[in-house]
Amino acid sequence: MFGTESSLSMFLNTLTPKFYVALTGTSSLISGLILIFEWWYFRKYGTSFIEQVSVSHLRPLLGGVDSSTPSTSNTSNGEADSNRQSVSECKVWRNPLNLFRGAEYNRYTWVTGREPLTYYDMNLSAQDHQTFFTCDSDHLRPADAVMQKAWRERNPQARISAAHEALEVEDCATAFILLAEEEATTIMEAERLFKQALKAGEGCYRRSQQLQHHGTQYEAQHRRDTNVLVYIKRRLAMCSRKLGRTREAVKMMRDYVQHPREPAGVVTRAPELRRRPGRSGQVRRY
Repeated sequence: MFGTESSLSMFLNTLTPKFYVALTGTSSLISGLILIFEWWYFRKYGTSFIEQVSVSHLRPLLGGVDSSTPSTSNTSNGEADSNRQSVSECKVWRNPLNLFRGAEYNRYTWVTGREPLTYYDMNLSAQDHQTFFTCDSDHLRPADAVMQKAWRERNPQARISAAHEALEVEDCATAFILLAEEEATTIMEAERLFKQALKAGEGCYRRSQQLQHHGTQYEAQHRRDTNVLVYIKRRLAMCSRKLGRTREAVKMMRDYVQHPREPAGVVTRAPELRRRPGRSGQVRRY
């Protein structure tokens, strides 16, 4: 042991300053090459290569949760929570424009042949959908129980099929939302589905409002119905804006702000109305 330490000390003493200069230069060169490759890979694929490799390959080897495994119908709540925690630890970027997946993102894919959404974008959207559109009392409504499974599906076609299955049971607001977001190929078609969702959502909201004080399950159900109703109104306002009905969109946004729930997302939509002539005064009120 003493001989090894003395040999190491002798080796370090024999190193000249040129060695440290060469070591620093080599490290800088390798770091620069990695940085250039990362920049090229991000511009081409829209995600970090190192992050993708670490999350997709290294994390499962280190005992992390493999988020690529599809959820099954018998997944327990504990496993679902762990999956959500693993998704939230990923570095993702929220979509600032909140475009429609079917009418806009898919159209971009058809025109350019490139996927605008990354795997992590899809994970983040699934996490948001489960937060806003599901609750612990979904088993009280058969259609909502079906939609709870639909929001956890990774395959878009499986989600759409589950939404149609829920509509066969009853008019379900969240099923119309999913179809408007992912199956509708035009903004007009999405608006038509959102109007059906609004009609169904208002009925559920009124019924749950009367029962919200009967227990914690009904209170959670009413909170979810409120989130659904607010989301539908917001998306209808977006449809009106995209179809050129700016005055109607401004009116719907005003009603949206006055809703008792917090108006998250208005700040991302209201500035777009400012670009329209004569709308700046209305936007400042938001």
